[in-house]
Amino acid sequence: MKNPFFKNVGPYPIDKLLKKVGVKNSKDYKKDKIFNISDLSSSTRKDLTFFHSKKYSSLASSTKASYCITLDNLSNFLPNSCRPIIVDNVLLTISLITKIFYPDSVEDEFDSSAKDLSKTSLKKKVKYGKNVLIGKNVKIGKNCFIGHNSIIEKNVIIGSNCKIGSNVIIRNTVIKDNVSVLDGCVIGKKGFGFFPNKKNNTRYPHIGIVIINDGCEIGCNSTIDRGSLSNTIIGKNTFLDNQVHIAHNNRIGDNCIIAGQVGFAGSSILGNNVMIGGQAGISGHLKIGSNVQIGGGSGVINDISDNTKVMGYPAKKLREFIKNNRWYTQPL
Repeated sequence: MKNPFFKNVGPYPIDKLLKKVGVKNSKDYKKDKIFNISDLSSSTRKDLTFFHSKKYSSLASSTKASYCITLDNLSNFLPNSCRPIIVDNVLLTISLITKIFYPDSVEDEFDSSAKDLSKTSLKKKVKYGKNVLIGKNVKIGKNCFIGHNSIIEKNVIIGSNCKIGSNVIIRNTVIKDNVSVLDGCVIGKKGFGFFPNKKNNTRYPHIGIVIINDGCEIGCNSTIDRGSLSNTIIGKNTFLDNQVHIAHNNRIGDNCIIAGQVGFAGSSILGNNVMIGGQAGISGHLKIGSNVQIGGGSGVINDISDNTKVMGYPAKKLREFIKNNRWYTQPL
């Protein structure tokens, strides 16, 4: 994945790279240079990728990467053009390697480059409230408005005809045209990815960004985390209600309606025209089809096919839920 914001300090010889992170038998590998870290689907022959679950076997079988961090029992899924690197903990190893390539991707420190918008060249281009700060590498299109006390931190692109509310923080994000971000949102911060350890939890680097496509509305106090090794994407004309959380690597389709306090764990894919009721929870690494309706308060822990209505915990097809919970439809 080519990242527009985080600096890649590679390439590195594969043998030296593996030695740095403590991979056994690192001398067995050629001195081929690795230019980037990518997921299975977007990697090129110059990249290193990773494969940690059979759920991604179809992607693994067609990856274009030259090397792959994986487990012994998964290596047979890889094509002959991709050499497996067998480790005990795939995600921890790829995390350590990613930190080497992108050393500034782990911490979201305070953006000391941010200046009062009134003292920048954008002051004649943007309508803005009081105490608005702008960081480095920020581009804003025509006819945009930014509310009071908002901070557009470094590495942000905002299209034309956008409205950013008050008390909003945005970084590492691309916002297309005609988007509204309401008060109190935080967009583009690192996701909740780490490896628990009793002595010292290890944070996973987040080198992805957030992309919000044309015509979206992001409700008050919603949070959208940037991706780890891929991007977090919100499709066109999708509306999020207040207090919605979108974790890292999620891909939300076009024309979706997501009600208040819905929470997404990481790395799920949502199709187009999906409607989700309030306080529903979506587990990680799921595929939810197009035209799906999910009832309020549901807990989704399995994939959902196109044109399906579900409700309950765990979420079941609506007819089955009503059949097993007739009290739910009875008047008080």
